[in-house]
Parts: sequence; C-alpha cells; structure tokens
Amino acid sequence: MCGFCGMVYFDAATPVDGAVLRRMNATIRHRGPDGDGYFDGPGAGLAFQRLAIIDLERGWQPIYNEDRSVVICFNGEIYNHKDIRRDLEGRHQFSSGADTEVILHGYEEWGEAIVGRLRGMFAFVIWDMNKKVLFAARDRLGIKPFYYYTSPRGLVFGSEIKTILEHPDVQRDLDHEALDAYMSLLYVPAPHTIWKNLRKLPAAHTLRVEAGKVTVRPYWDLRFGTVNRTRSEADWTAEVLDALDETVGAHLESDVPLGAFLSGGIDSSAVVSSMAGALREPVKTCAIGFDSARWSEVEYARMVSTQYGTAHHEFTVEGDALDALDRLFWHYDEPFADSSALPTFHVSRLAREMVTVALSGDGGDENFAGYRRYFYDRLENSVRGILPQAARGPVFGALAAVYPKADALPQPLRAKTLLHNLSLPAVAGYFNTMTWFTDADKDVLYNDAMRRGVGDFSVFDVFAQHFENADTDDPLSRIQYVDVKTYLVDDILTKVDRASMAVSLEVRVPLLDHVFMERMARMPSRFKLNGREGKYIFKKALEKRLPPEVLYRRKMGFSVPLAEWWRGPLRAAFEDSVLRPNGFCAGLFEPRAMARLWHDQQRGARDNAYKLWILFALEKWAGHYAR
Repeated sequence: MCGFCGMVYFDAATPVDGAVLRRMNATIRHRGPDGDGYFDGPGAGLAFQRLAIIDLERGWQPIYNEDRSVVICFNGEIYNHKDIRRDLEGRHQFSSGADTEVILHGYEEWGEAIVGRLRGMFAFVIWDMNKKVLFAARDRLGIKPFYYYTSPRGLVFGSEIKTILEHPDVQRDLDHEALDAYMSLLYVPAPHTIWKNLRKLPAAHTLRVEAGKVTVRPYWDLRFGTVNRTRSEADWTAEVLDALDETVGAHLESDVPLGAFLSGGIDSSAVVSSMAGALREPVKTCAIGFDSARWSEVEYARMVSTQYGTAHHEFTVEGDALDALDRLFWHYDEPFADSSALPTFHVSRLAREMVTVALSGDGGDENFAGYRRYFYDRLENSVRGILPQAARGPVFGALAAVYPKADALPQPLRAKTLLHNLSLPAVAGYFNTMTWFTDADKDVLYNDAMRRGVGDFSVFDVFAQHFENADTDDPLSRIQYVDVKTYLVDDILTKVDRASMAVSLEVRVPLLDHVFMERMARMPSRFKLNGREGKYIFKKALEKRLPPEVLYRRKMGFSVPLAEWWRGPLRAAFEDSVLRPNGFCAGLFEPRAMARLWHDQQRGARDNAYKLWILFALEKWAGHYAR
C-alpha cells in the first residue's frame, strides 16, 4: 500500500520541475512512510511513497524494465502476481519479488490488456518513454484511488487530490455541480471532484495519454445477467463458504504483520472465521465501540473473538476522540460526510499499533443485500407492479405531501418517504431513498449564487445512467449494481482508504474481490433477500461458524451518535463554524435556513443530524482547501 503522484506533458520535450514533484510527494507521506522514490525526465515525472508489504528489501519504486525505457508506480496489492510471474519468467528479467514488477513486464508483454489479468486492488501509472505514452488504470471496484487534472499543458495525477493541488498548473475552481451532488449523497460521485477539471478515474477504467489526447475507457463490469437458477439452497451455501475461504486465503500474503477489523457484524466475523482456519497463529483483531451502549457492538465482537481465540483489542470513542476530526477532514481532500469515517479512523489507528495489514468485511451488504433499504425497495416495487405510474403518481404524491415528517415517531410510522417513493418510478424512488438534501430542501437552502452555479445539473442522472446500464431487469440486482457504482466506491471505499492510510495501514477487502463478486452475482435474488431477511444465504452458510446472536440480531451498521454530539461536544464547534456570518457555507446557503435546521435539531422538532453533518463537514473541508 502506497501513494504516488506525477505529471505528463503534451509536449514530450517539456522538462519536469523536480522541486514541484518533491513538494507534491511530501503531501502524501502518510500513505508510505517507509521511503520515497522519483523519476523525472523530459515529458513526464513520477514520485512514490512506499508502505513496504511484499519484498521489503527490493520492492522500491519507481521500478524500471530491463533497458529502463518503461517505468511504473503502483499502489495496491496483486493477489495472483505469482501466477502471472510464472507466465513471464524466461521472457523477462525480474529484479525483485514485488507484485509491481509483474504489472510492468505484463504491460511489455500484453500491452494495456494486462489489466484484465490482474486480481487485486490497484491504481498504477506507467510511462513508456519510447512510445511517449502514459498508461494508468484503477481496479475493478475502485478500492484504490486515482485522480487527475487536465490543463492546457498536460495531466497532473496522484493517489490523493491534495498532491495534485501542489502543482502550479492546477486551478482551484469550485465545481458547483459536484457540491450539489455532495449535498444529496454525502460524497461527490465519480467522475466529479469538488474542483473543475480535476477528475476521479472511475473504477474499472484505464487512462491513456498520447500525442496530447487523453482517453478514458472501461475494461470490466459486474454482470448480474447470468443467474444460475438450477442450484439448490444447499448448493449455494456450499458455494458461499467455498468462495469466502478462497478469497480470504488469496488476501493473506504479506511479509509484515497482518490482522483484521472485527466489528461484531456478520461480514467482518465471517472474514475472521476464514482467517482463523487458514492461519497457524491467532488472528489479531480490533474493534471499536462508543461510550453510549446503544451505538456499540463490542460485545458481539468479543463473542466472535472468544470463539476463535483471537488476539483482540478494543477502543472506545469518547468525547476526547473527536479531537481527530479536523485532521480527518484534511485527509479526505473534498467534502465527505459519512460520519463513520471517525470510528474507521480510530479502529485503523488501533490496528496499526499491532499490524501493517488488516482485512475488512466491507462488501457483504452489497453482495448479499444486507441493507434494510433493499427490503423497502422491493416492497415499493411490488406496489408498482400492481398500480401503473399514472395512478400511483397523483395518489401517493398527494398523500406524501400531507403526511407529517414525524421524526419523533417509531420507524414503522415514518411513512412520508415511503409514500413519496411510491409516487415515483423505480429508479427515482431509490434515488430519493439515498438522498439527504432533496430538491425541495435545496430550494430553501441555496442562495442565488449557488443556484446559478448548479444550473440544470441533477445528480439523479448519475443514478439513472447506472440503473439503465445494469444488464438485468431484476429490481434487487439493479439497485445492487447502482450501489456498487456509487455508494460503495465513492463513500465506503473512499472512507476506508483515507482513514486507514492516514495512519499508514493497508486495508484489504476480500468480499470485494472481483472473482468473489462474480460468483455471488450469479446467485438468484431470492437467496439474498428472503422475506424480510437480508443476507439470507450468507447467514445460512455461516450458521456452523458463527453464533446466532451475531447472525440474526438487528443490523446496526457503523453508526455514530450524531444527535448526542450536536447537543454536547460538537455544539459549540458547529455554531462557531457553520453559523458564522463570514463562513464558507454562508457564501453558498441562506443563513436563516441553516439556523432553522440547527434550532429544530436542538429542540427536538426534527432529526436533522445528518444534514447538519453535511454542512459541518463542508465548512471544515473549506477551512483546509478553499482558499
């Protein structure tokens, strides 16, 4: 796990400013504290920060081919690198045992088709000096990041946005469309970033720069259209366990200490169960809890730890742990409002005291339909199948308009969102479920300058495009596909990468291995969501490995007690930042509208906790970057 940055100029004779390259690289030293490396020549420059995982002595980057005409920087892990190496040995000379060199010689052998042979998490950039071609790629799920900025002179790129901002060609022009998307989703969806002309390379895409032309292409997609409907429930439970053990086993190679996150949920517990069966020594596990018992899952983590005899460590997030927030907002580079980034940071920091590599359970919900919203979406679609849109729209739209928001009522009685969703087509209903600030909210909140900047942009179009691209008519599979393309990559995986790399920890996600996901995508939806039971087949498969208290309890998620924080340790911080008259938010939003959200939260009239966090995260981000 590492970080890299660099630039390529459209005029191949343009020299690289080595001082700029080193200044860029210094901003991402947290990603690779074990050492750095540089290449600078006419037309292109590369810089690298290393976190040594495999071949500690020889795996330094940049790495060159035999005649030093091709050079690579790589961030990630290739789990099948030994298999690829065997195909290349005899035709290429290897100078290390590192997986990086396999990509380099694979590019020489197969060209850009090398990406299709790689199993792992990766972002890499190759500069081919003879061809004057820069080639880059990002892994299939977007586990590892890659950003790039296009200027009239060329491309500036890196593992994080902050490194790109150090280049003098880069202008900080706020992208109001991206900001509007953030207000809806908590994150900025690819390919946007918060800055104009600065883009995320989407997951499963390659980038090529040649003769002044930048080409971005997809090379893989997750397909749900080849469902196997002949296999029994027993067959699928066996398939799940086999696939789980295979992918976890593939993720265990390391020349440094390795452990796992153990939240007490199904996914991380499943990963730990497989690790315990594959490793000779006790698995090192880490858990995070809160001083409020209602938000803590540590008792379930202890249960699994006891069952498998892990070397277990815990950390409790208390008021003083919030001191890390300002540092964390700097690490995320652009507005990011998933509040579980804070406990992710703390569990990463705890893990880093014992290990350099940790396995995570992320991906179980996307593979096996674990989110509660999947059940409600299916319920809504069953109504859509009975009543046509012409009937549903007016009836349910009118009911939603008059139904009270009722935040204080029990969850089953909060029907306003459900009624509104039923008035909409399927994709619009799911988008509404995933939205925090709605169009109606924005009408009240945005000032005139913000409205002009957004124009006719709608982030709904991003959802709609992915919804249409799914190769299936199955409603559950379609929204799983949408989540993989949006929420998973730009929220969950971004959260984990930045929080873990902030403390120089490599996190691997075996449930998001593309081989595992392709196997699970062939499973009929009824085995994923059975009645109200999400992850049905995953739980069935794990009944012999995990206690029922872990498998069949109510899902909690990695939540934080925001409402309590707004009344306590974060109250003054919000009022002194978001509500100040000369703040960043005050230049975009109506001060009275923000104050109303705050006061309604304080007196318990509305649950605006996440909307307030969106504003708070934006203001804190701006304090670091909006100058």
